[in-house]
Amino acid sequence: MAASSNAEETQLQDMEEDAGMEREMESDDGEGMGVENSDDEEDDSSEDEKENEAEIQRLEEQLSINAFDYNCHVDLIKLLRQEGELFRLRRARQKMSELFPLTEEIWLDWLKDEIRLTEEEPNRERVYELFEKAVKDYICPDIWLEYAQYSIGGMGSPGGVDKVRSIFERALTAVGLHMTKGETVWEAYREFENAMLSTVQPPPGRVPTHEEQELLNTQLERIHTLFRRQLAIPLMDMEATYAEYEEWSEDGVPETISHQYKRALQQMENRKAFEESLLVAEPPKLAEYQAYMDYELKEGDPARIQITFERALAENCLVPDMWTKYTTYLDRQLKIKDLVLSSHDRAVRNCPWTMGLWKSYLLALERHGAEHQTISDVFEKALNAGFIQATDYVDIWQAYLDYLRRRVDFSKESSKELEELRAAFSRSLEYMKQDVEERFSESGDPSCTIMQIWARIEALHCKNMQKARELWDSIMTKGNAKYANMWLEYYNLERSYGDPIHCRKALHRAVQCTLDYPEHVCEVLLNFERVEGSLEDWDVAVQKTETRLNRINEQRAKMAEKEANLARQEEEKAEQRRKAKGEKKNQKKGQKGMRAGEKRKAEPDDYQNEWDEESDQAPKRHRGDADPGTEEYMETETGLFGRRTPAGHKPGPPGAKTAQQGRAAAAQRQQNDKPELRNDNNSVFISNLAYTLEEPEGKMRTLFETCGPLKEVRPVFSNKGTFKGYCYVQFESQASVPLALKLDRQEVEGRPMFVSPCVDKNTNPDFKVFKYNSSMEKHKIFVSGLPFSCTKEELEEVCKNHGTVKDVRLVTYRSGKPKGLAYVEFADEAQASQAVLKMDGMVLQDNKISVAISNPPRRNLKEKPGSSGSMTAMMPRQVYGSRGRGRTQLSLLPRSLHRPSGPANKAENGTATKPIAGTVNAAGDTGFEAQTKPLSNSDFARMLLNK
Repeated sequence: MAASSNAEETQLQDMEEDAGMEREMESDDGEGMGVENSDDEEDDSSEDEKENEAEIQRLEEQLSINAFDYNCHVDLIKLLRQEGELFRLRRARQKMSELFPLTEEIWLDWLKDEIRLTEEEPNRERVYELFEKAVKDYICPDIWLEYAQYSIGGMGSPGGVDKVRSIFERALTAVGLHMTKGETVWEAYREFENAMLSTVQPPPGRVPTHEEQELLNTQLERIHTLFRRQLAIPLMDMEATYAEYEEWSEDGVPETISHQYKRALQQMENRKAFEESLLVAEPPKLAEYQAYMDYELKEGDPARIQITFERALAENCLVPDMWTKYTTYLDRQLKIKDLVLSSHDRAVRNCPWTMGLWKSYLLALERHGAEHQTISDVFEKALNAGFIQATDYVDIWQAYLDYLRRRVDFSKESSKELEELRAAFSRSLEYMKQDVEERFSESGDPSCTIMQIWARIEALHCKNMQKARELWDSIMTKGNAKYANMWLEYYNLERSYGDPIHCRKALHRAVQCTLDYPEHVCEVLLNFERVEGSLEDWDVAVQKTETRLNRINEQRAKMAEKEANLARQEEEKAEQRRKAKGEKKNQKKGQKGMRAGEKRKAEPDDYQNEWDEESDQAPKRHRGDADPGTEEYMETETGLFGRRTPAGHKPGPPGAKTAQQGRAAAAQRQQNDKPELRNDNNSVFISNLAYTLEEPEGKMRTLFETCGPLKEVRPVFSNKGTFKGYCYVQFESQASVPLALKLDRQEVEGRPMFVSPCVDKNTNPDFKVFKYNSSMEKHKIFVSGLPFSCTKEELEEVCKNHGTVKDVRLVTYRSGKPKGLAYVEFADEAQASQAVLKMDGMVLQDNKISVAISNPPRRNLKEKPGSSGSMTAMMPRQVYGSRGRGRTQLSLLPRSLHRPSGPANKAENGTATKPIAGTVNAAGDTGFEAQTKPLSNSDFARMLLNK
């Protein structure tokens, strides 16, 4: 092989030299023939060559640093092919093919170059070997067709015809089911057999001999068989193949073949929509292929499932999930060794950064009995693949260590496999310390999972507790001594395989070092002494636990005080910011009011005659749509300043609306939104419905009819007629209400529907549908970091292993999407503590979850006396109309009232004067506090006279 390789390299070098000499001769001939070659053109050509050579060297250096740079490989091959560097081109292609599967275009270019270089007979075997590599990367009908056509050129050699047929048969097995491109391979195979038929037919007019007739019949049968096989599978344009068979066959198409053809035609029609969607879709067509695969998986034909996966992977070779689905299907369904292992190999070559694919590959190799050296080589390639996360290296090491552990026969005290396992554990720790931590600047195994497994193997299988203790000492020195679950894990190991002395030592150290759950560790120590210890041991344990807990409580109190001080400081800063913001806002309002006053002075006195001197009262306002002259129209209403206004006065300007009218309109709308109070016990309130819900009354009626007879379903709409997302449902009987409340959180058009009792909060102000606890709940745990796909049942199944689960509540957004949080309630505090210790850090569906005792933060802090919050609570809420506060609402006062009325702190009769609701003072500020006593027009007259 070395001699052959050297000969090939020599041949390539000779060909490169010949090509260079030919270029020089062409250049000389051109000069002799008078072709103009300027010095500038030669210099440009030389410059281009130098630039290309420099770029080639740069790409080669980059690949020497990172061999997995796919684009760099592609660019290097293009440049070398452009420059005609045949020897370096072949070497570059070989290096790339060792790391990555090559695309159809790269393979075809390589094959065509090699075919031109190896036209002599002795070198055909090298091209055959190259074709064999090419057909293993992807399912490519064009490569198979090129392979078969190339083999036809060598059919003159011994066994050449059989080799051609063997290649065609393999091509049909690989791509014959390809609905759009498989037909070309079938037709090429039939053309070859038709050509062979012409060689065995006797000349016209001569009767064939018996041997010739047998050869002729055999060849005809081959062609018949090809037609029958092709017509039995669904392919595009198979009608043309059937017509061709009818024309070719002298005896017509047999009934069995016709029946198979019709069935295949129906299958083709069922899949035609998928094929057409693939034709019109833009690459990579992932969604279209996924729908196609779902259909084939449902049909259950392994051959068609395989070809569909292969077609999808040819266009989505860099999608790890696609490879995972394919290899998982092969592992669980087909279980064919060559097919499974080759697919796993292609998967990791396409997506080397995906740890899960390497892990599955190692398991598949072990499952199919691969040699130990092969598995070790694959593992070494995985370490050099360049994973994205530090934890990926921990997982791949764990997979390899599990394989090595399964090889060991622990019945023997010492063996080669056991030594290899220990060496691998040591190497993994060194690898995680040097390579992984230096690369990611973090520990990929903070909990020292690998060391824990090693310690357990030493204790369980090797009965070597001394080594296990050394490992646990190393674990604790890596920052894990402050966690109770780590100490309890070590204690359980000593309890199972050690002795009481070391158990006691471990628990005493745990009491001194644990920071997260010291109470639980102290309880475990006391329980241990109750079972194992003497009175002296008990006294020591009690003294140590009390001292430790007292110190912990002091630290917690100091920490709580510190946090309270920080919260107080933050609150003071926030208060200062609010005051500064309020002052700035008031300043802007004052400037705006002054500008409005100046503008108002320049306008005509439109409202000089606003007041009726005879009645000394404000004019009357319209009341809805009542007709003038009616009793309803003549009825007076509250004026702007709390007085009743008679009829007969001019209305205000168009668009003018008082604050009282705005409050009345808002109250009217709120009253319309309320249910009938006498039917509250028979009603439920529905909320969180989609605003775009069509026909909400009909849908709610359909949904709640199962709970009992309905009396009324009343959705609430806005003034514009749009649905506001909530409604009231009233039943005939109160017994239907509990059934309706069970429909709470049921999804309606993708949103969870909230169902709550219908209670009048005016008569029941303290009523709360549900209030979450805001204090520590020691019997309940809080779980975070859950995968969004985790269901309540799955979490409950995990928690059952640690105690009796009373309730599981997944926390979601109002839209129903999960937050990845949950509360799990246990029967008692001990079970909850045990669940925290065992579940914290657990990996659930590739997510590492965090578990702690439930201690929700306080949601609402009581406002301190004198703070702005208390002042805000005392201010009445100002209600405006449906359009908000109109500009004309502030201009109904006589201009004289806009003048300064004296200092703000001036008191009359011992009572400080307050601004009036809906008015503007001299500074432009709006008064928000209403007068406790309405002012009459005479009061206003005195104000005007005393100005």
